[in-house]
Amino acid sequence: MTTLEHDRTDEIDTADRPLSALDRCDSCGAQAYVRAVLNGSELLFCAHHAHKHEAKLRPMAEVWHDESHKLSS
Repeated sequence: MTTLEHDRTDEIDTADRPLSALDRCDSCGAQAYVRAVLNGSELLFCAHHAHKHEAKLRPMAEVWHDESHKLSS
């Protein structure tokens, strides 16, 4: 495994860590409930913006980590 492949694997592994109240939506600053990893870059979204962009981003995402179920608990 090359260094680049190893780094990318580490990024994907850490992309599955639970989101916290400190994680904020890149679009509006609200609490993030979805993490999308695209080309090794992490994007965080509130449930509203994740839903708004999901159809376009999810097919391209290496990781789509969705914790929006926490909103109905």
